[in-house]
Amino acid sequence: ISIKETSLRSRAARGQEASDKPDKSEKKSAVAVRSGSFWLTRIVLLRSVAFIYFVAFFVAYSQNKQLIGDRGLMPCKEYLRSVKRYVGGKIGSAALAYTPTLLWFLDWDDMDTNLDGIALAGLVLSGFVLLAGRANTVIMFLLWVLYHSLVSVGWESQLLETGFLAIFLCPLWSLTQLPEGCPPSRISIWTFRWLIVRIMLGAGLIKIRGDRCWRDLTCMDYHYETQPVPNPMSYYMHHSPWWFHRFETLTNHFIELIVPFFTFLGRRMCMVNGILQILFQVALIISGNLSFLNWLTIVPSLACFDDAALGFLFTSGHGGVKRTVCRIQQEEAAGQTPPPTRGMLIRRVVNVSLAILIGYLSIPVVLNLLSSRQVMNTSFDPLRIVNTYGAFGSITKERTEVVFQGTSSADPQDPAALWEEYQFVCKPGGVTRRPCLISPYHYRLDWLMWFAAFQTYEQNEWVIHIAGRLLANDSTVLSLLAYNPFEGRPNPRWVRGEHFKYRFSTPGSASAAQGKWWIRKRLGPYFPPLDLVGLRKYFSSRNWPHPDLH
Repeated sequence: ISIKETSLRSRAARGQEASDKPDKSEKKSAVAVRSGSFWLTRIVLLRSVAFIYFVAFFVAYSQNKQLIGDRGLMPCKEYLRSVKRYVGGKIGSAALAYTPTLLWFLDWDDMDTNLDGIALAGLVLSGFVLLAGRANTVIMFLLWVLYHSLVSVGWESQLLETGFLAIFLCPLWSLTQLPEGCPPSRISIWTFRWLIVRIMLGAGLIKIRGDRCWRDLTCMDYHYETQPVPNPMSYYMHHSPWWFHRFETLTNHFIELIVPFFTFLGRRMCMVNGILQILFQVALIISGNLSFLNWLTIVPSLACFDDAALGFLFTSGHGGVKRTVCRIQQEEAAGQTPPPTRGMLIRRVVNVSLAILIGYLSIPVVLNLLSSRQVMNTSFDPLRIVNTYGAFGSITKERTEVVFQGTSSADPQDPAALWEEYQFVCKPGGVTRRPCLISPYHYRLDWLMWFAAFQTYEQNEWVIHIAGRLLANDSTVLSLLAYNPFEGRPNPRWVRGEHFKYRFSTPGSASAAQGKWWIRKRLGPYFPPLDLVGLRKYFSSRNWPHPDLH
């Protein structure tokens, strides 16, 4: 009997100890974030916007001087001077409204330093937000102004609208990751959701109204081969079965024209929209080099998820943001939240004002979406706060490329003249060069050469500017290229542009066995052989410095 009593007491003691220890389910529930709040969503959005800003400013810092600097191919100084003349010769409100940029107020004698300073400042600020996961209105506003200063003289604008919306995610001054006096505004979250709806509907509608191949489901037969800068996966995707390309096109229409409306059908359907949009953009990232645009389009899709959905991205350790969010939610559920302060009331007024502003600026954008004459990638306000978007409304069926060639021969018409090719970093050139993989980075000149290839050099005079710089072995332009056949040798006497048609080789073919990714056929001259003497008058008429003077 005594042995049994001892055993019972031991079991009771162990049971008491077990009851004193929290079980795993209780521990897990202590950090289970509830739906309906957006504290964690704000952190994810800020870091995502900061990442895109960082890439954009890094691209600008790496290429600004060569493209729009003092000795760039399209100097922004000349553009600003033309705007100044257009608005009456004064740098005032009219000039700022036409071209909003800080460059108006800086010394134009050293534009390279100005461009580098703007890009470096953007890199520092965006790098801080990316690493710290926190920001305030001041930092996000500065990033928007800095990027606006570059967009106005030569860069793209979707990041401008995204960056503008991010300004209203943050507290005014505080750099606390979870500022309890400034909860994330649902209005701010919905402005991001409204952005992804417009981006996708704009892209889908421009396709349906544009190229016939989108309606007969054949556009994907051409897209991978003819897109601006293919990557290695593009080669294999291009050779997919015909039925797969039809499926791709139908999926594109579904995701761009139907799925955006899921945003307005409740929390779960909104998250389905977010998931499908992100997967769609990831597929585009894998299959081509479209700069950081697809990465940027993922950002507003993240607003489709609340804290409960994004909680898995954060650790549950003591003192972490996830536990803090749980505590805030518990206090709100218990009615223990303090009364709103004056600052919080002012913030609510600001948020309502933002909703009114976005709604008002969206009117022409929505009318454009509904119009049979829809235009894409356009803004109806000078600050580009709310814009129209769209991509690949027309698909090129054949890929053409401009190939720069130089020769040391005295006579460019001599059949024995040896013409040697320059190679760009990423765009197709040599047929054995593997397509590059660079996204989210962006080689802007390679992208511009894609447009120039299906136009004429008269429509793209900067192509002749490149030729002149190559004749002088100009280091500024050559830094944008991958290969200079005249490096360490005398300058070429003549440079010409040849026009080629390119297509992917077939896997398993004799060409592929020889290491050829591409097969090309000469179409003819793009521009005739040029020398420095012959270009002197052409350069002078356009106020370009003659290359041999430097």
